[in-house]
Amino acid sequence: MTLNTSSFRHAKPEQLASALQDARNYTLSLFDYFAAAGLNTLAHVPYLPYINPPLWELAHVVWVSEMYVLREAPSSDPALAPHPSILPRGDEWFDSNTVAHLTRWHLDMPDTDAIKHYCSDVLERILDKLQHGAQDEATLYPYRLVLAHEDMHGEAFAYTLQTLGLAAPLGLVKHVAEAWPSNEIEFSGGEVQLGSELSEGFVFDNEKWAHSVAVPPFSMDSTLVSNAQYLAFILDGGYIKPQYWSPAGRIWLQQEKRAAPRYWQFDGESWSYARFNTDISLQGHEPVRHVSLHEAQAYCLWAGRRLPSEAEWEFAAISGKADFHWGDLWEWTATPFAPYPGFTPDIYREYSEPWFFTHQVLRGASFATQARMRSPTYRNFYMPERDDMFVGFRTCA
Repeated sequence: MTLNTSSFRHAKPEQLASALQDARNYTLSLFDYFAAAGLNTLAHVPYLPYINPPLWELAHVVWVSEMYVLREAPSSDPALAPHPSILPRGDEWFDSNTVAHLTRWHLDMPDTDAIKHYCSDVLERILDKLQHGAQDEATLYPYRLVLAHEDMHGEAFAYTLQTLGLAAPLGLVKHVAEAWPSNEIEFSGGEVQLGSELSEGFVFDNEKWAHSVAVPPFSMDSTLVSNAQYLAFILDGGYIKPQYWSPAGRIWLQQEKRAAPRYWQFDGESWSYARFNTDISLQGHEPVRHVSLHEAQAYCLWAGRRLPSEAEWEFAAISGKADFHWGDLWEWTATPFAPYPGFTPDIYREYSEPWFFTHQVLRGASFATQARMRSPTYRNFYMPERDDMFVGFRTCA
């Protein structure tokens, strides 16, 4: 499904060219699943708050690539780009900062064939520019940025396939997390350096800059909370006992009317869950997935545990302890998404700054995350109520 390339953060022109082509092939392959379901036009896609019409999202990905690489935009304002878009109305259609979410279902944008032509045209020009242009770190930054952006949207396409109950590549459907032994790992604590150094190649702006954080001694689960463990919480009345839920969690629970994680079903005898377009019997050893921060916090309170801070999570992930396993699912942490000391926004100005203090930090990766994007230092972030992504959690003491 993907190339097992090294991290994109240090990728040189030849590696970048291969990775950019790989990312585009993957994006288009996932788009074909929407097309097979008749969802390759705006009109037939149901409106939901956490998805985009796939055709719009595909075009947006390409527009961002064009803007930062071909148009050499110095910021996320297309009006400041020295060069116009190949599509005369591209800025009007595909700028996520100015095109309201609901509006994306009602644009008079080009059809599928025209957007796919736009895809190939932009990528061909990017690869040509990469081959013949300068190759210093500053010049390669936009290529690495748009590669990361497309990889993120590729994973978002996988979320959307799950949300809409559509078929997906077998590698996604059949992914089963390995049943690692679960145990408690003791950490003596110490200093952990969060954030990135100037010498570390590409960095996201929310990783700027490196700073030391003191981490007291703690213990943490070696694996994520399993379906079987979470089912025990449900069967003990976890969803109907308000003492386990925060005030925001109780509001969310009332609004969503949940009695179990998203996609779980009980037929009176046994539990199952929907995975893309397939119903699967509950696998007790697998990490529980598609849970909100509120559910993770409620489980922790019930179990007499807590979520790890992002500093504790990173301390554990880089500790070298072989029994600390991560990467099957994104993991909620106890840390609100906030800037590191010295933060300044980069040219993609809306990547981080608008979401500080309203979103929560997640760490790790999911089975749908490209290998080149995986890093124990990467900061993901979502609203506490989100549960559509491939997310679970582990607990601390």
